[in-house]
Amino acid sequence: MTTEPDAPTSLSGLRFTTGHGTENDFVLLTDPDGRLALDDAAVRLLCDRRAGVGADGVIRAVRSDALPEGAAALAEDPGATWFMDYRNADGSAAQMCGNGVRVLVAHLLRERLVDPAELADGRALAVGTRSGVKRVTAAEDDEGRPGWFAVDMGPWTVPGGDAAVAEGFDVTVGVRGLDGVPRPGLSLDLGNPHVVVALTGREELEAADLLAAPVVEPAPADGANVELVVPLDAPAPGVGALLMRVSERGVGETRSCGTGACAAALAVRLWAGADSPDVWRVAVPGGRLRVRALEGGRVELAGPAVLVADGVLA
Repeated sequence: MTTEPDAPTSLSGLRFTTGHGTENDFVLLTDPDGRLALDDAAVRLLCDRRAGVGADGVIRAVRSDALPEGAAALAEDPGATWFMDYRNADGSAAQMCGNGVRVLVAHLLRERLVDPAELADGRALAVGTRSGVKRVTAAEDDEGRPGWFAVDMGPWTVPGGDAAVAEGFDVTVGVRGLDGVPRPGLSLDLGNPHVVVALTGREELEAADLLAAPVVEPAPADGANVELVVPLDAPAPGVGALLMRVSERGVGETRSCGTGACAAALAVRLWAGADSPDVWRVAVPGGRLRVRALEGGRVELAGPAVLVADGVLA
């Protein structure tokens, strides 16, 4: 017996923008008053790379006072007037997307919904998300060129506590293509859940088959993004480097994941010990990101944000 797919809310005439952060790509919708009925089926259609626009997720720009979730953001910071309503490609709501928040800010600036002066002279723009208010500043890339954004991603934790840090892992992860032997993984929480797995080298990283979702044991209650990492030689004094691939829950493998890059750098930093760098360059299939450990158990993510095209659904 076959079943018909659920029918999404009609999207005819919907205006959208596409963009990406290190090729982690999004459909962006501007909905200041929160009037758009965006159900799971509509998100899945928008993200479908054959039947829809195609993206890793949908970002809806909504004024914080137009959403129930935005009330918490405004209570935390009255300046967080815009909220990032982010949905994974399967329609599920996500707490946070480090690449997405940069692309959202680029979109708000381009649409003149935010005054560029709000990011001038080192000022930070507050953006509401389901994992709290994130503060975004203008930044330079590793060669000192302008055009990047940096996001204070807020606090991060190791759910397994001191025992997991001491052991270096708290779960095992089965990855297809890696000889069938589960690998140790370390869980980190950056507002959304992650598990980081260290591999022996580039060959293993390339051999990993992420068409099948990695199997984490014990299974996290809400799933987790899984980052496969290979540490590299330091590119400069006080700077670490690593390669990363990621399987995102609700999406599959993506070209990049901002919170995943943070989790990967922080995990490698913990494994490396007390003298490890605070700044890390993370190479992902879609480009390069920079992660910086901040005081007070916080972390910053910096990288590019690119707006690609505007369109209207038929």
